[in-house]
Amino acid sequence: MVAAGVDVIGLSVGPDLPWLVGYESMGLERLTMLVVPVDGEAKLVIPQFEVPRVVERPGLFSIRPWTETEDPTAVVAELMKGARTVGIGDQTWSRFVIDLQHQVDGATWCNASGVTGPLRAVKDASEIEALQRAASGVDTVARALQSGEIPLVGRTEADVSAEISRRVLAQGHSKVNFAIVASGANAASPHHHASDKVIEAGEVVLCDFGGVTTEPHGQPGYCSDITRCVYTGEPPAEFVEMYGRLAEAQQMGVEAAVVGTAASDVDGAARQHLAEAAMDQWFIHRLGHGIGVEGHEDPYIVEGNSTPLEAGNAFSIEPGFYVSGRWGARIEDIVVATQDGPRPLNLVDHDLAVVES
Repeated sequence: MVAAGVDVIGLSVGPDLPWLVGYESMGLERLTMLVVPVDGEAKLVIPQFEVPRVVERPGLFSIRPWTETEDPTAVVAELMKGARTVGIGDQTWSRFVIDLQHQVDGATWCNASGVTGPLRAVKDASEIEALQRAASGVDTVARALQSGEIPLVGRTEADVSAEISRRVLAQGHSKVNFAIVASGANAASPHHHASDKVIEAGEVVLCDFGGVTTEPHGQPGYCSDITRCVYTGEPPAEFVEMYGRLAEAQQMGVEAAVVGTAASDVDGAARQHLAEAAMDQWFIHRLGHGIGVEGHEDPYIVEGNSTPLEAGNAFSIEPGFYVSGRWGARIEDIVVATQDGPRPLNLVDHDLAVVES
């Protein structure tokens, strides 16, 4: 905060609050906000009847409950009084931000993510351990998909998506963030919503799924994210060739993700390999995104991001190709940058699995 010139930050709904204190604010019209001054004690301003849900952590923060007859923004404004620069949580409701701007005189406002983002982007050992547990859980589901244990042909995408979701929950996740199942031409839509289309023999099925781990009370969950493709029957030679090039590009992206390398150069390593086969025209998104308590967070592995990777950064490497009206494919792993080199957390086979049912 000193380096960023921020005098106080206020964190409400969103991932920063549970990451810092282990309590996740409900998205209510009643304000909850952690107020962290650059000097002095952090205070969690919270509705009085929500206090029993908080795991108190003396020495880390104190609790300032407010009653139904109090104005909580006035309580927060008083704690922010005299601040020249206020960082506010990126997902804070606008009604509270506007009220605070009227009540905290003379302050300049900025995004609190300028402070919290770089901290959250560098995972410590316990966070990497949680990410590994999350990755191992979805790996188990991906193996079931590749082995044919999860039937595909004759079922709707939505039905398969529901089964994948149930299996993710059974692997130590508290919730499922998404379970994309895209078959045939639908695989050309990177974020296809699983539909009532029936999966047929002789087509690709792209599955991208992830969720949030279950952690002990008072600790935030960490996210998983994986993409694998299977083919229902013998794939055409053209698709096999394109998929092989994609797998090589994904591996090149992983190998390039070393500490000190600019995020844009990691993106470029995979993208250039696809370009050499004229496939970059069908690679229409960034190579990856950071992951932690949020499914998407810093660092972003994208052209134009010159920020060098640091040890502890965790992110996806997920090149794809999407040919409208025909097919698509994507391969995604979560990777951690370490001083010993890139460490993939997902260890499921990258080959194109062929299933008969």
